[in-house]
Amino acid sequence: MSYDDYHRRKKVILTVATTGAVHGKNVNPNLPEQPEEIARQVAACEELGASIAHVHGRNERGENDASRLQEVNDAIRDRCEDIIIQNTTGGQSPYEQRVAGIRTDPPPEMASLDMGPFKRDKHIITNHTRNNIERLAVEMRAKGIKPEMEVFNSGQLAEVKRLIDEGLVEEPPYVNLIFGGSFTPARPRNLINMVDNLPENAEWNVLAVGPHQLPLTTMAVLLGGHVRVGMEDNLYYRRGEKAASNQQLVARTVEILDRLDREIATPEEAREMLGMPKKQVEQPADGD
Repeated sequence: MSYDDYHRRKKVILTVATTGAVHGKNVNPNLPEQPEEIARQVAACEELGASIAHVHGRNERGENDASRLQEVNDAIRDRCEDIIIQNTTGGQSPYEQRVAGIRTDPPPEMASLDMGPFKRDKHIITNHTRNNIERLAVEMRAKGIKPEMEVFNSGQLAEVKRLIDEGLVEEPPYVNLIFGGSFTPARPRNLINMVDNLPENAEWNVLAVGPHQLPLTTMAVLLGGHVRVGMEDNLYYRRGEKAASNQQLVARTVEILDRLDREIATPEEAREMLGMPKKQVEQPADGD
C-alpha cells in the first residue's frame, strides 16, 4: 500500500483496541474492563464503522487475565453483528497465558502476534522468543486464524520477512507498526521508513501511543494504510481531556476518513482484503 492507494480510495480497515492489559480505571474511569462493558463499547464502535476489535481480558479486580478472553469473546458475539474478533497473544505473559488467546471456543478469526520482545518499565523485558513466535504462528495457521504481526521496532521487520519466507503466515501478511512509548520513536519520518521497508504485498496498520495516536493514524490514512485507535493505546481525547469512551475516539477517526475521502471497510470487506475466509453463517436447526 502507498500514497497511490490513498488516491485510488482503497478502503481502510479500522480496528478498535478497547482495553489493553496495563492501565485501568484508576487512570481513566471510562476504560472498560469487564466483559459486558467491553462488549457494549465494541458494539457501539462496530455501529460507527470499526471492522476489527482487538481484545484483552481482565479479572474482577481489573488486572490482566487471559483466562477471561472466552467471556469477553462470548459477550462481543452476543452484542455485535459481524465484527472480527482479534484476541491478544501479546504482552509480558508467559507462553502458557499467551496461547489462551487462540484457544477460545470458537477460535478468534484473528490474533495478535508479537514479532519479538520489548522493554516495559525499568525492570521488564517481555519474554517472547523466536521459538514462541513460531509455535503461535503454526497453531494460528492450523486453526485458520489470521495473525496481526506486531512490530515494535524496525529490526522486527526482519522477523516478519522470516515468517513469510518460511511459509508460517499466509498472504497477504498483515503488519501492525507500533510507535511511541518505549517502542519506535513516534516521528513521521520513522513511519515512512517503516512503510518503505515492509514486505511486498503487505497490508499494514498503524498503532500510535497517547498523543501520537491522532497524527500518525491520520498520516497512515494518507499513505494508504489501515488504522487502530482506542483506549488501550490512548486514554485522552485531547490534551487535558480524558476520552469519554472508545466510541468517541472511533467517531473522530471516522470523521477524518470521511474528510479525506476514504471509505471504511466492512468486516466482510476486511476479511477479503486480508485473505481471510468468509464468516460462516449459522444455519437454523430443522423446525426452527
